[in-house]
Amino acid sequence: MRDLERTANLVEGAGTVYHNLTPAELVEMALARKEGKLTSSGAFSVSTGKYTGRSPNDKFIVDAPAVHANIAWGGNKPFSEEKFEQLYNRMMAYIQNRDVFVFDGFAGADSEHQIAVRFINEFAWQNLFVHQLFVRPEEGQKAEPEFKVICLPGFKAIPAIDGTNSEAFIILNFEKNMVLIGGTHYAGEMKKSIFTVMNYRLPLQGVLSMHCSANTGVDGDSALFFGLSGTGKTTLSADPCRQLIGDDEHGWGKNGIFNIEGGCYAKCIHLSKETEPQIWDAIRFGTVLENVYIDENTRKPDYDNDSITENSRAAYPIDHIPNAVVPSKAGHPNTIVFLTADAFGVLPPIAKLTKEQAMYHFLSGYTSKLAGTERGITEPEATFSTCFGAPFLPLSPLVYAKLLGEKLEQHHTNVFLINTGWSGGPYGVGKRMKLSYTRAMVTAAIEGKLNRVSWQLDPIFNIYIPTECPEVPSEVLNPRNTWADKEAYDAQAQRLAQLFTKNFAKFKGNIPDEIISAGPKG
Repeated sequence: MRDLERTANLVEGAGTVYHNLTPAELVEMALARKEGKLTSSGAFSVSTGKYTGRSPNDKFIVDAPAVHANIAWGGNKPFSEEKFEQLYNRMMAYIQNRDVFVFDGFAGADSEHQIAVRFINEFAWQNLFVHQLFVRPEEGQKAEPEFKVICLPGFKAIPAIDGTNSEAFIILNFEKNMVLIGGTHYAGEMKKSIFTVMNYRLPLQGVLSMHCSANTGVDGDSALFFGLSGTGKTTLSADPCRQLIGDDEHGWGKNGIFNIEGGCYAKCIHLSKETEPQIWDAIRFGTVLENVYIDENTRKPDYDNDSITENSRAAYPIDHIPNAVVPSKAGHPNTIVFLTADAFGVLPPIAKLTKEQAMYHFLSGYTSKLAGTERGITEPEATFSTCFGAPFLPLSPLVYAKLLGEKLEQHHTNVFLINTGWSGGPYGVGKRMKLSYTRAMVTAAIEGKLNRVSWQLDPIFNIYIPTECPEVPSEVLNPRNTWADKEAYDAQAQRLAQLFTKNFAKFKGNIPDEIISAGPKG
């Protein structure tokens, strides 16, 4: 197979190579190419066209001999080495005489477990995106690239020739340490590709890679927030009373937790200064606003307007958050929160989990896909995403669950399940849980205020519900109490419990019985 390492010298045959430009320079270059417009706050506004979310059906892993045995192929689509080589060569032909933008940075705030990544972009705004989202080299520090991401949205695959499913593709090659992205302008594909890379590398080093946000208190009590897109990871970790470590991706090693990234990729739909002041204030010059509706006359964002997509985003460096921890590291977590947006409206707003229950719900990863987070999803849809991040896990889910169980036991970490979804009925009937209630429950869990209350076992979901919680009405804590029709609640709860059991059946024979029995009893 041909040597693909010529990209070590940037891109052979490209036109002008703009290497590690500052945010101001990237904004200037992007404006010169008419790739977007500045808002009234100086944020850079872009539209990604028809791809306003990830395209999971267009993501592949190259089936190379050196990595074949490690990959869980049931959840990952293989791509041939030959097709990868052909597609790479066609992309290199496409880039001939075109200007490119290059950023050399890192994934991983912990120097013991970070990798140096080179991003090669067709568009200046996408290079600004990765400049803001990943760990930037310090002055005088060189990031010698060991992994490369080549992102050329203008290059569209031809499925009959390239072996892809559509014009869009995201192909990871762990043997060649390279990612190829084309056909889609959605910048989140670059972010999640590197997360997938870290999900491959870190567990093999005994480090648990996690799809979670994290923050820490003044006394060093760190907390993790697991959950899929739209469940509240970014919102709940941006707490003015705590320091932000990161909003989406972390590792948990022998020295504690660390952010995989150097920035935040916050959802913007219905963003307001009143409810999320830290995120609101973080959106300023250098921020990339992706698919946010902008008033043409005032140049002000309308965060309530979902005419482009509900998956509107803001990408900014973590130091735009005034109380962020830089470098983004902290000690071992005292508290873990599993976030779910239950569209059935039957899960309790907060419950405490044993280690076995935590492993069960970690492997289940129940939530609802919220509108806009993936193409084709127009309303919430119940789903199970293993480890709260199945699309990004190249290894067996049991690898991540085993690491979680070991760390929970070693560090005596408390785990809570919090439902940020619906109460009083399913989606369309009930109402979304008030953010103020959710914040109060999170605070109570982290500060140990729930250690002094009594708990009731939910007979269906087999988890413990507190009878009281500071600043939350007691009747809200038991979801059955919020339904007018109790029999309808029972039927809906049984239905969801059965879905849990059906989904978990795939792990039987590979996991201890005490974890299986820790699940719902429906």
